[in-house]
Amino acid sequence: MKKRNTIAALLMIAVSFSAGEPLLAAETSGAPLTLDEALRMTREHNPKARQALEELNAADAKVTESRSAWFPQISGKAGYTYLDPVSEMTFGGLAMKFMPNNNYNARFTAEMMLYDFGRTASTVDLAKAARNSARLRQDMTLRDLSLATVQAFYSVLFLQEAVRVQQKEVAALQTNLDHMQKRYDQGAATRFDLLTTQVRLAGAANREIDYQNQLRNQEITLRRLCGLDEKAPLSLKGSFDITAADMDADKLAASALDHRPEVMLARENFKAASYKKNLATREFLPKIVGSASWGSTNGYVPDLDKMRTNVAVGVELQVPIFDGFRKSAALREATAMKRSAEQQQLDAEQVSQAEVRQSVNDLKSSAEKIQTTRLQVSQADLAAKHARIRYDNGLATTLDLLDAEAALAEAELANLQARYEYVMNAYSVRRAAGDLIER
Repeated sequence: MKKRNTIAALLMIAVSFSAGEPLLAAETSGAPLTLDEALRMTREHNPKARQALEELNAADAKVTESRSAWFPQISGKAGYTYLDPVSEMTFGGLAMKFMPNNNYNARFTAEMMLYDFGRTASTVDLAKAARNSARLRQDMTLRDLSLATVQAFYSVLFLQEAVRVQQKEVAALQTNLDHMQKRYDQGAATRFDLLTTQVRLAGAANREIDYQNQLRNQEITLRRLCGLDEKAPLSLKGSFDITAADMDADKLAASALDHRPEVMLARENFKAASYKKNLATREFLPKIVGSASWGSTNGYVPDLDKMRTNVAVGVELQVPIFDGFRKSAALREATAMKRSAEQQQLDAEQVSQAEVRQSVNDLKSSAEKIQTTRLQVSQADLAAKHARIRYDNGLATTLDLLDAEAALAEAELANLQARYEYVMNAYSVRRAAGDLIER
């Protein structure tokens, strides 16, 4: 019995390790999820990140493949051929064959390109450019995934806080409704006052429902990005208090030209177009190929059936004469693609600089909104306190109190929205400047 329990425990452990993703969820459910941990999980487990890695591996293999023309191509073959009739001569009443009916041949052959006027070198350069482009596309994919994770992470934090603000407003309105119900029962308030409070409470409850629905949707998005199980509990650790971002537009624009993947990819595409044009000019030049073979075959006189070792060595010059105008068309195509890549590079540089300046403007605007909304929160909080005191003393109407409570909730949400926008704009500035947002 004890042995059976041990085996069952080992099987359960094996299943848990083979499951992969549920194990990841179990590991992260014990502690709050930080932004750094979420970014790491996204880069390691997201399918798009893995896809970009495999595309880079494929491009790297293509470079190795392009170098194969510099190495000998060795092959082995064996064959049998039956010939009838065969050449023969009758001499002195005897028939003498010059070749056998049964022909056997087995050999190893090595062929190697000796000189091709730089065609292979251009092909290798083109493959290297494609590998560099794949690496840059991987950087862009990981950066965009990181930015999406940041947005989902802070959206969850924002919506959690928005739900709490809305719940506080609902609780305050519920207290007012209870107080109003008592006054209505005592004849000190009208039916209109009671109905107005109920409508305000219903509106606040609807907004809370909307925020909770948005929160659940953002949690689904964050789990998907991080590779978490869809039913795993999600507890975040973070705040909107981040280090102030750099707002020097000129400095950031210069950084974008040097580090932004889109700009670097456009430059790599221009290099690839140049290599392709160079290859098009060399594609139809002559090439010299050497070959050597070693094997065994029959058919040698005087004993035609005896297998004998033989060696063959040769050099061949291959010269294209007419290609159906393919060379001129390929050269025109490569030239046009190079001009297109040049314009793509120019556009990428202009777009990157424009995005830097736009994101800096958005960041400055959100920073100013934080200051103004803080004042609004202070004023609305003080107004709500005064409204409660005046209402309790009979100096304010029900609408005055409800308006004050609604204004306070609106001011708190506006300040929360401004802080959220500042964080997202700060990351937008980093992205525009060429930061890969690894943390």
